[in-house]
Amino acid sequence: MRRFSYQRAQGPAEAVLMATAGAADSHSKAEFLAGGTTLLDLMKLDVMRPDTVIDINPLAAAGYGRIELNQHGLRLGALVRMADAADHPGIKSTYPVVAQSLAQAASQQLRNMASLGGNVLQRTRCTYFRDVSYRECNKRNPGSGCAAMSGFNRIHAVLGGSDRCIATYPGDFAQALIALGAAVEIASGSGNRTIPFANLHRKPADTPDKETNLLSGEMIAAFLIPAANWTRRSLYLKVRDRESYEFALASAAVALDQQNGIVRAARIALGGLATVPWRAMEAESFLRGKPVNEDNAKAAASAAFADAQGHGHNDFKIELGKRTLSRALQQAAALKI
Repeated sequence: MRRFSYQRAQGPAEAVLMATAGAADSHSKAEFLAGGTTLLDLMKLDVMRPDTVIDINPLAAAGYGRIELNQHGLRLGALVRMADAADHPGIKSTYPVVAQSLAQAASQQLRNMASLGGNVLQRTRCTYFRDVSYRECNKRNPGSGCAAMSGFNRIHAVLGGSDRCIATYPGDFAQALIALGAAVEIASGSGNRTIPFANLHRKPADTPDKETNLLSGEMIAAFLIPAANWTRRSLYLKVRDRESYEFALASAAVALDQQNGIVRAARIALGGLATVPWRAMEAESFLRGKPVNEDNAKAAASAAFADAQGHGHNDFKIELGKRTLSRALQQAAALKI
């Protein structure tokens, strides 16, 4: 690990000021530290090389560590620990897809430490990104190429890729946020702004190194999930190589608003399959006004993967993704609520 400067912010304004001061120097990089379960890992691998690490854990006392649940919706502070949100009785009963997506991530020890804000910003598990002995990684070395294109790409994306990058977004919680139409509150030196969570991450396109739409010096303050008819009939289905402590090969976050067995609205997000948290709007449109039976679930899944593209080793993910989504839809429709 390289040498770095450590600073500890006592409040949101101070944290943003520290980050903004670092950003003013084009040769200096600053990173926020919450649980550190991703940042420290990548620093040890020499993938991330911040000059300054800003500890924002004291911000928990300023509301960043608070869970607020009422009739209008759910507000999750960015410093809420994954385990606390996964185990919250109100979230488990009213927003089960959120609790399930968190409970199926990482290990209990990591969930106890990792923050929600850090979780959605975690970076890809692509071997070529995480191993600096491979120079060809446009995400790490812009313009160097993508070794995964002609290399081993079993875990890579079949949706949302470009000829510059096919690295898969690895998280679980983000899919629940996408499915439920969440927003993200962002703190900066000029005040807070709120954007749809779906606008936080960027597809690789020609600039894979630019992963989010956060501006320099900005940080996530909270996630806002509105109350809706579909939140209770929701679930997260994750398919992986082993049952625990593993990233998804394919996952689906599904939320349904049903009346007399007919879908009034469907909310669907896919994980382990795309370069960003992926909203399957074609599948949602197909299901509207129909019952979720086996045939309709399969047809909706096919619509979701109409533009999917395999790259050799990951070709199997297209069929796996379809089956995962079909099963998730049928399980959600059958829930007793």
